[in-house]
Amino acid sequence: MTMPITTEARPVRGAPCWVNLLVRDLPAAQAFYAAVLGWKFDGSDMLGEGFSVALADGRPVAGIGARSPFLAAPTVWTPYFASADLNGTVDRIRERGATVAVGPLAVGEGRAAIASDRDGAVFGVWEGAAPVWSSGAADAVPWLELWTRDAFEAALFYGEVFSWPRPGPNAVDVAYEEEQVVARVAGRPMAVLSGGAVGSAPDPRIRPRWIVHFEVDDASRAAAQADRAGGETFPPPDVRSSEYVVRDPEGALFTVAEGGGVSRSSV
Repeated sequence: MTMPITTEARPVRGAPCWVNLLVRDLPAAQAFYAAVLGWKFDGSDMLGEGFSVALADGRPVAGIGARSPFLAAPTVWTPYFASADLNGTVDRIRERGATVAVGPLAVGEGRAAIASDRDGAVFGVWEGAAPVWSSGAADAVPWLELWTRDAFEAALFYGEVFSWPRPGPNAVDVAYEEEQVVARVAGRPMAVLSGGAVGSAPDPRIRPRWIVHFEVDDASRAAAQADRAGGETFPPPDVRSSEYVVRDPEGALFTVAEGGGVSRSSV
């Protein structure tokens, strides 16, 4: 069944507008995330063929799609940032020494590209109508954090690519707070850039990457459900915590956190 998705005709330019996951086994991934986060799933022409939209309390929060069997890329959660000119954004990414791996290409009702920044953190760029949480509404579910080598250098890169900061009421503002860089829309934090990642680290949890945090009422319960559904958590689910890093059965990392967890409370 195809579901009508409420969209913002003009997502905030330069702001996070969506998160996506490509998997080898779509039904198994849907079962895992339904068990851990309580999501329901439906199809959407907006995201293109082979994608499903995850719903939390009836609202679209993320996309999960079936990956081509010929694509050998790792399974990772990828955040997307809104652009009014995808070609121009891709040019700026390349001009600043980063890599565009996929696109620009047509995807459903929009156009997309996937890139990695100069430290190797993967992100996407989206041009077109975007799901409703991209507007900067206060109840947006995903929360983004960039774990990078140098937060200030990363802020310069993303600022030049996405025009941070930009004047006006509907724009991305940037502040430097306690050795972090905080990007806000309409006064609400949308993403935090934190330093200290180690590019050569064998543990992917501490390599440069974008981290997607999903808010839950009970992080310990979500961690226990992830463990039972075939995932792995850090710390283990028998250790009480308000935030856990979860590795799903295909290896994708994300975080479950109460009230936004340590990352949101820090801003």
